[in-house]
Amino acid sequence: MMTDWNCQVRLMVESDLEQVLEWRNHPDISRYMYTQHKITFAEHANWYKRANNNPDHYVLIFELSGKPTGFVNINKLTHTSIADWGFYIAPNSEKGTGRKLGVTVLNYAFENLKLHKICGQALAYNIPSIKFHTNLGFTQEGVLRDQHFDGQSYNDVVHFGLLANEWKME
Repeated sequence: MMTDWNCQVRLMVESDLEQVLEWRNHPDISRYMYTQHKITFAEHANWYKRANNNPDHYVLIFELSGKPTGFVNINKLTHTSIADWGFYIAPNSEKGTGRKLGVTVLNYAFENLKLHKICGQALAYNIPSIKFHTNLGFTQEGVLRDQHFDGQSYNDVVHFGLLANEWKME
């Protein structure tokens, strides 16, 4: 799926594992994740194998001008056209990269995967992700209070949804 910014998404392959793990373990990424410990390569490879064997799970690489610049996880709810998504961009990416990832992936999800709805979640202290979802047109659908325990404290989880008919292709 191409956009005006020379962006695309493609399926993640085994040769992407080390790069994606490096991004995922970066403190600027891991602090906003449900699992915040340093993930080992073996743990990461096992996750990838499980995800890759699930026909309702899409693990994608976002490329900007041909360079891998982000990771996207789309997980369809069993036998539906509704999916959860998660994502991150490479640490120290230039300003605007997240928006490019979001637009490119949403276009892909609604056009190519024919999804009806995409759902997102953010820990309540992840203000950048909350603003990101809102700026892309997601509706905040609820807050689960004290839903996630990070080992030290309980945190609220903010839920978002975007319907295909609400998405304006960019």
